[in-house]
Order: sequence, then C-alpha cells, then structure tokens
Amino acid sequence: MPQSAPPMSSSPGSLAPPSSGRDDRPEPRDPKGVRLAVALLLLIHAGLLAWIGARNSPTLDEVAHLPSGLSHWQFGNFDLYNVNPPLVRMLAAVPLLVTDPKTDWSPFDSGPFARSEFAVGRSFVEVNGPESFWYFTLARWACIPLSLLGGYFCWRWGRELFGVSAGLMALTLWCFSPNILGNAAMITPDAGGAALGVMAGYFFWRWLHQCDWPAALAAGISLGFAELTKSTWLILFGLWPLVWLLYHLSGERRLSLREWRMQFGQLSFVLLLGVYLINLGYGFEGSFTKLGDYVFVSRALNGKEEDRQTGNRFSKHWLASVPVPFPQNYIRGIDIQRSDFERKKWSFLRGEHRFGGWWYWYLYAIGVKVPVGFLLCGLLATGAAISHWRNPHRWREDFVVLAPGLAVLILVSSQTGFNRYLRYVLPAFPVAFVWMSQVAPAALRRRTTTVLVGALLAWAVASSLWVFPHNLSYFNELAGGPLGGPRHLLDANIDWGQDLRTLQRWLEANPQARPLHLKYFGFVEPRSVGIEYEAVPRGPLENAVTQNGEESGPRPGWYAISANYLYGYKHYEHDEPHYTYFQRFTPVARAGYSIFIYHITPEAANRVRHEMGLPPLNP
Repeated sequence: MPQSAPPMSSSPGSLAPPSSGRDDRPEPRDPKGVRLAVALLLLIHAGLLAWIGARNSPTLDEVAHLPSGLSHWQFGNFDLYNVNPPLVRMLAAVPLLVTDPKTDWSPFDSGPFARSEFAVGRSFVEVNGPESFWYFTLARWACIPLSLLGGYFCWRWGRELFGVSAGLMALTLWCFSPNILGNAAMITPDAGGAALGVMAGYFFWRWLHQCDWPAALAAGISLGFAELTKSTWLILFGLWPLVWLLYHLSGERRLSLREWRMQFGQLSFVLLLGVYLINLGYGFEGSFTKLGDYVFVSRALNGKEEDRQTGNRFSKHWLASVPVPFPQNYIRGIDIQRSDFERKKWSFLRGEHRFGGWWYWYLYAIGVKVPVGFLLCGLLATGAAISHWRNPHRWREDFVVLAPGLAVLILVSSQTGFNRYLRYVLPAFPVAFVWMSQVAPAALRRRTTTVLVGALLAWAVASSLWVFPHNLSYFNELAGGPLGGPRHLLDANIDWGQDLRTLQRWLEANPQARPLHLKYFGFVEPRSVGIEYEAVPRGPLENAVTQNGEESGPRPGWYAISANYLYGYKHYEHDEPHYTYFQRFTPVARAGYSIFIYHITPEAANRVRHEMGLPPLNP
C-alpha cells in the first residue's frame, strides 16, 4: 500500500516506529481510482456547501461578519468584530471588492464596550435590501475552499496514519458531517478554524517525525494561518511544546543532546513564525504595544470587581513596560471574549434555562447533534485503540492526533459563564475524524466488521442528507431529529435566522397566508428583503396579571414564529417567554426547521384562551 510519511508501515492499519530523520524516498502516487474517489467526495462536498449557501438567509453573526471583513479591506483596520481573527471574513469579503455593494458606516462606535459590528451589519442589509442575499451568497462561496482544505488534510492524515481506507473514511466523515456542512456554508470562523486547525495539526505531526527545517517551515506557516481563524488556537503555543516533550520522553529511543537542541531550535522557529504571521495578518496594527497602554474590559485584566468597568491591572506593575508581541485588536478580542464569559448569559439545555452554564453542556450537545453512526464509529475506534494500548508507538500517535481536540473541548467546557453554541468545539471535530478512521483498515480484515462500519457510515451520511439543506438545524435520531431538537438545545444549534429566505419562498407559494404575523429571530429586518408582516401579540406570562386580556394572544390569523421564541429562549437578559403559547397549537407548515407556521382559527384561539384563563374574543 502507498507510504507517504515515515511513520507508515507496510501493513494496513499498523504503525512503524518513527524515523529519526527525513525520509527522502519518493512518495508513491495513490491508484487512479483512489484519487478519483477523493476528488469526487470533495466535489460533492463543495456542491452541497454551494447549495446551502445560496438557499439560506444570513445568520445572526454573518450579518456582522461580512461588512466587518469589507471594512478591513477598505480602511486597513480591524476594529470591527475584533473578538475573532480576521482571515475568514476577509476571504468572504473578497467578492464584494469587485461587486461594490452599498455601505453605511455611521453606526460604528469605538467605545470600549461597543459591539458596533452588529449595528453596522444591520445597516448593511438595510441599505442593500434584497440584493444583500446575493452578496452573502458570494461571500459564502468564497469560503468553500477552506472547507475543501479541511477535507483534504483529513484524508491525507488518515491515509498516512492508518492507510488509504482510513483516509477515505476520514474524508467521508468531514464531507458529510451535518455540523461541518451547516457551519462551512457560512462565513463564520468556526469551520475555517477547524479546517486550518487540522492542517496545522497534520504538519506538526509531520515535523515530529521528520525533524527538519522544511517540515518546521510548513508547521509554522500552517500554525499562523490557523491562528488567524480562531483565537481558540492560541492554546497551540503551549500545547505543541508539551506534546513534543512528552512524545520524545515516552519514546523507545532517547534523543541525544544535539538532537534536543536541534529540535528545540526548530520548534522555537515554528512558534515564532506563527506569531509573525498573526502580526502580518493584522498588518502589524498596534503590534508590540506596551502592556500598560491597554484599556481592558474584563475583570481578569482590568483588576476591577464591578462589571462594565475599564482599567489595566498591570499599569503599575513592572510588566507595564513590556511590549506585547501581538496586534492590539487580537489582544482586545481575547479581552472582550473573557468579559463575555465573566458577565454570564442565559443558557438552555433540555428545557432548562440557566444564568450561566453546565460543564457537560458540550458533551451533551455532541451526543444529540452528531449522527448516531458517527458516534458508534467513535466507540469502535475507542475499542481499537484500547486493543493496541500495549503498543507504545500507537498510543503516542493517538496522543498527537487527539491532543488539540481534547484541549479545545476542555478549554471551552471550562468556560461556564454561558453555553450556547456547539460550533465552539467544531475545531475538535476533524482530529476526531482522523482518529476514528483507524476502524476502516481493521474492518476490512473481516466481512462482518466491513458490513458494520459501512452500515454505520451509510446511516450517518443518509441522516445528514435527510435534512439537507437545513444541516445547521440537524439533530440525530436519539434527540428526535430536528423537530425534537428544540427540546434539547436552542440558539444557533437549531435557529440562527437561516430560514428567512425559505419563509419568503413559502409565502410566494401561499398568497392566502396574509396578513402574516411574524416573530423572527435574526438581525435581518424582513421588510428590508421584501417580506411584509405584522407584529405577533404577546401572550401573558405565567402567574402574571394581564391588563389587556382581549388584546393578548392567542388571536386568529396566520403566524410565523422562530423556534427560539416558540420555546421561550432568553437570548438577552430581559427576554421573556411571551410566545410559548404557540406550543398549544399545531403548525400547518414549516420554513426549514427553525420557523413554524400556524393558521389559528377563531375557535382554536378561544379554546386556548380558555385554557390560559383569558377572556374569549368577541365574534
């Protein structure tokens, strides 16, 4: 079978001891059929993303990301949306540089607590109207190559670790994962961070085996690009040295002092190159600003006990004069994110609203948002790993592959100020795919296991495609599918404003559903894209006295309610569950899985009003 990296052995699914130096043997080409399979899977993946990108309306954060990316190009600064590095949104904004959309920067506010990217985003959609849908489609298509890179490196890493069949399995897991599809079809940074994160992990793994300067250069460049997608990857600056140290200390062969020095020098070069590329990506904006010159908003960095205060706990410390080797907006973004978790927000899990979060929220989210077939493949991979536990080289390789994913999961789970988005742990997915792919070569040795693994993959792929193009709302069969999903998780896991265009198409096909009363969860004003609507009457809160019972809901008419409102989600601190009374009615249609459509008759309205203790409506 093909061998393309020193750690591969001649038998499928096994690993040979690592090489102490570079392997100069030419890399054999994969058979033509394998190359065609890889190309076909990537082509299908690109087609799925392109279709989702064209069908769905801009989601909550996308509204802010696109004009922010455009501002980076036009003004050369990174003030807007600085809580995330700029690479993905800058790539998304490239088509807008030639299409020349309208812009309105007047809502911009440079205050320390301002998040004016969202006001600028709403203004962008308003001034461009229905044309804004086309701009977001182009922006999404511009980001498809990032996801193709992620798939390619899943394939390559799986193949070089465990064999061709494993590489194809890892690629399949990436290409049809509903969570990858749902997020990679948007211009948010999570899927891009996952894609470039697995690329960085792959090149770091190559460097561990080759230990030469070309491999170090590739690792450093990939590290820099990964850092420019998600600030979560800042952990790699501490994780990679730890992995390098443990990897060699646990090896059968002890390195000489000369080898330790050489590898330490190369690793230092990798990390310094990553830091340099972060600064280069920001145009060295405010790089090497002294620590004491920053104005921080998080309590951890400003040293204040109260919320909404600014300061700098280092201002009178000797560290105040130390220049920070990162761009100003990179540091400010980390500070703002820390402030968000400190101040806490409302979270939702399995019907419970909590101010703050749960340490196990992400584990639960994985259990309901990942296809059951993938979960069972993960169990098989765990069994395979345990069976090879006595092979020290095998578990060392597993450690290198899984360490970044586990670090992301542990880091994010430790931030219990709020839990809302499975996408925060999306960078952990591709390394899990690579590690899970070890079951493929083992399965090929027996017909029964071949059938089992094939059936699990087919089930997972079919489950993902069944909800296409609404993969953002995917929930597995254990959770009751997307229709049962809101009972488990809300917000971007089911309803992020993505189905407004689907509602628009439904209205065009159902002109009788007017006037429509709409309660939509999103930052796109429906009227700005051609949807006329009326307000939805609020229902009385539980145990609250209603002063105007006759004006309260429910009332007859046509209604479209976003799932977050239907289940009383507290996105903002003062939100109240005014629209949960619609759960007492049966929807007549849906726009995707995030907007439920109701036709309430006078009889049905009075029936529910009686149940709620409200006066009946006059005929």
